[in-house]
Amino acid sequence: MAENLTNHYYTQNPDVLHEEHHWPFTLLGNELLFTTDNGVFSKNRVDYGSRALLEAFNADKTPAGPWLDLGTGYGPIGLALAKKWPERQITMVDVNELALDLARQNAVANQIENVEIKTSDIYEHVTQRYAAILTNPPVRAGKQVVTAMLTGAKEHLLPGGTLTVVLQKKQGAPSAEKNMKATFGNCEIIKKDKGYYILESTLR
Repeated sequence: MAENLTNHYYTQNPDVLHEEHHWPFTLLGNELLFTTDNGVFSKNRVDYGSRALLEAFNADKTPAGPWLDLGTGYGPIGLALAKKWPERQITMVDVNELALDLARQNAVANQIENVEIKTSDIYEHVTQRYAAILTNPPVRAGKQVVTAMLTGAKEHLLPGGTLTVVLQKKQGAPSAEKNMKATFGNCEIIKKDKGYYILESTLR
């Protein structure tokens, strides 16, 4: 039987039976409350890759300016960053409208106001440049989508800005590293953690 692709977390309007979950999770030293639902990625806890990405990210390396959480889902990466660094403005984008509604709810529940949460298919509605772009890309959406997220970042970074990405080795980290090197002229593996690679390129 063909798999139903309309309920995947990387589609615009996942066709799901709603079943909301509410749970706390500590990220970057702050306890956050999350509401999730069917049709979003990692609905029962913040996935290991996102946690590894947040822990490895070096905010001090980034220039002044806003940050972008690309493929935010229900918002764990963007909201954790916004809570930890309230002086930064964080833009959070995703193609999944259900996930974005949850991200907005989660921002309100955690009294986080330094965020802008909006719909964008990759960089389609991303209009400004950022001091940092972070992403845990949706591998199941296919290599073409992941590659577009990595290579398109160059047009949306400020000078000295960083692109920080988490991918499992078995899900394409080596190929992502090559793409980032080809695009930026540099790519560093800043951390390896249980099969996850945290890759970082800087716009020089």
